[in-house]
Amino acid sequence: MSHNARSERAKRVPPHLVDPEPGGVGGPAVASLTGTKPEPVPLPPGVSPKLYNADLAPTTRKGRTWHAYSIFTLWANDVHSLGNYAFAIGLFALGLGAWQILLAFALGAVLLFLLLNLSGFMGERTGAPFPVISRIAFGVKGAQIPAVIRGAVAIAWFGIQTYLASVVLRVLILALAPNLAPLDTNSFLGLSTLGWISFVALWVVQVIIVSFGMEMIRKYEAFAGPIILVTMLALAIWMFVEAGGSIAWSTTESLTGGEMWVRIFQSAALWVVIYGTFVLNFCDFTRGAPSERSVVRGNFFGIPINMLFFAVIVIVLAGAQYRIDGTIIESPTDIVNTIPNTFLLVLAALALIILTIAVNLMANFVAPIYTLANLFPRRLNFRRAALVSAVIGLIILPWNLYNSPVVIVYFLGGLGALLGPLFGVIMADYWLVRKGRVNMPDLYSESPDGDYAYTRGVNRKAIIAGTPAAVVALVLALVPAFSLVAGFSWFVGAILAAVIYLIITNRHGTFRAVDGEAIAVAPRH
Repeated sequence: MSHNARSERAKRVPPHLVDPEPGGVGGPAVASLTGTKPEPVPLPPGVSPKLYNADLAPTTRKGRTWHAYSIFTLWANDVHSLGNYAFAIGLFALGLGAWQILLAFALGAVLLFLLLNLSGFMGERTGAPFPVISRIAFGVKGAQIPAVIRGAVAIAWFGIQTYLASVVLRVLILALAPNLAPLDTNSFLGLSTLGWISFVALWVVQVIIVSFGMEMIRKYEAFAGPIILVTMLALAIWMFVEAGGSIAWSTTESLTGGEMWVRIFQSAALWVVIYGTFVLNFCDFTRGAPSERSVVRGNFFGIPINMLFFAVIVIVLAGAQYRIDGTIIESPTDIVNTIPNTFLLVLAALALIILTIAVNLMANFVAPIYTLANLFPRRLNFRRAALVSAVIGLIILPWNLYNSPVVIVYFLGGLGALLGPLFGVIMADYWLVRKGRVNMPDLYSESPDGDYAYTRGVNRKAIIAGTPAAVVALVLALVPAFSLVAGFSWFVGAILAAVIYLIITNRHGTFRAVDGEAIAVAPRH
């Protein structure tokens, strides 16, 4: 089909979706959180109300706004998260020098660039969110398994990241108004009064942003990205000047030989594992991309280029501080706290808060929203699912989770280890078995003759392939005896699941390619 023909087809919006329920890539229309219930969308022929609503429906190509810059700013924010800085600076403390850190991040960036393109292309081609794309491999009902696992990990980290941002806000408030210090001395359910004020304030800000849908998230990421890049560059320059125009390129306990190379490859693998959640549901964002070129360009400047910039910032920050007093900082917040000028300290702290919110929105808020919308499509649209996700993220008292090593290592770490096998099955099925051929209308059909009906809606072969791979990944990730290879658990799980799936599935079946334009929803902004 010619480009012009495809463009003309994309311009046609099905009559039943002339005025759909707010949703799709644009998210809910701008209205109050407590507004009236939207009018129900007339269902297209053949789709099930248990599998379809305006937020789960594929998006038409016309009106997509996630161009290369929008995708780049996702990474401009996420790569420079405080957690990533703590991880990267930790490599300096563990004995890696400047060139070893650069090499580790270069290797990790190349792997991530490839994996994110594979995942991103699926969203761009189908226009569907992750829970729907999971139906291809796992079946229209079995897809709840990967969606719930991804959503559970995200919802816990949403609360934790909101708490971490609230700590910065609390410090900022006390710097500006020291007389409020008494509010920070008591404790209720693990937080002081000022702690609760800070947490709830940031919680409300995020709920308001997300209530306007994916388009507002895109705009916020585009706003925050340049701020973060400029702030981190300014911090690095300031530290470089403070260190007298030179930095330490390594510590006095630098690794050498085989131990050094093992640490480099471990670090590269762990860098990919950090993004193990995001490579699964990157399609939630690229479903709004107008072309694969947008995905590739956004990923290229946002992953390898941006990550090398990030590595340079890490080397300068850590090396300058080590040159000054022989100590190693834990994160950029340590540097911000030493800024002598109150005005500049406030600006830097605000930038870190803006950054943490940006990271939280993209990495930990969108996934559970689509998970809940997929579980209850007749009751929850994007806005309602966002509110439910946020409430769960509040009532779990995430600061208590963060302060519990058992929860972080065994619960969240265990769930994280399961993401590799899920990725392996989904990617093997889409790219190697089906060669990208998808019957989009059947992803929303409960017909027993549908392409994704399998056995009562569940593809047992996907479960069979993923289960042993998940067991292996969990053992490698959680058993102390395997700590040396724990960082590779995601890769082992993904590869093992993909290989088993390719062995047991029918790779020579007939797979139909039917686009979803007839049931698609035009993006609403």
